[in-house]
Amino acid sequence: MNHEIDYEIIGHEMQVAEIELDPGESVVAEAGAMMYMDEGISLDTIFGDGSDKSSSNGLMGKLMGAGKRLLTGESLFMTLFTNQGYGKQRVAFAAPYPGKIIPMDLSEYGNELICQKDCFLCAAKGVSIGIELTKKLGAGFFGGEGFILQKLEGDGMAFVHSGGTVIQRQLAPRERLRIDTGCLVAFTKDVTYDIQMVKGVRSALFGGEGLFYAVLSGPGTVWIQSLPFNRLAARVVQSMPSQGEESSLGGSIGNFLSGR
Repeated sequence: MNHEIDYEIIGHEMQVAEIELDPGESVVAEAGAMMYMDEGISLDTIFGDGSDKSSSNGLMGKLMGAGKRLLTGESLFMTLFTNQGYGKQRVAFAAPYPGKIIPMDLSEYGNELICQKDCFLCAAKGVSIGIELTKKLGAGFFGGEGFILQKLEGDGMAFVHSGGTVIQRQLAPRERLRIDTGCLVAFTKDVTYDIQMVKGVRSALFGGEGLFYAVLSGPGTVWIQSLPFNRLAARVVQSMPSQGEESSLGGSIGNFLSGR
């Protein structure tokens, strides 16, 4: 059973998810995501995915949960925040880079969501954070996320983070949507996911959109981000001066300050 939590999303470009916990309620989060917390909140490092399902299976369940998180590129450990006080207490988690925090009530999406492996921020205690193996070889090799996506299971609240602006699309049965592989954030379990190669040699080599795109087929819901982190990082690296430019810039600044 998942803990029922109240929340508020604060901010615009760099958002914060502030979670309000009743006495005894808990929330799990990625290590290092916490921004601030009230005095009555205690924290504990847990091994595994933090779900009741893995805990009920003893050590083997915890090892399986930790192994799943390791495969998705996450830490083996998560942090559990619990309200040990007598009244309502708050704990807040910050987004890692500019974008949006998406609150998702898993009970509204069939108790399961598939998402990119590094977008999970926090969730009500009891939500299972596992893996989803892509069903087709092409999706594994060229999908940008490898063979493994992240799967969130449970009937509580989960919070995922994405870059830039987020668009939510509702796909009708057999409706298809083609998306840049890095822009895919999450989709419901009924959506089918595949990879297709861009048609035409010129389009593939010189179109600037990459060789492959994701194809999603309805019915179901899809979340799309406008600024994947790898695209943001590439632009930052591209804008950084080379070693020679750095020396020239440093010398020019030094000459200016010294009055030369």
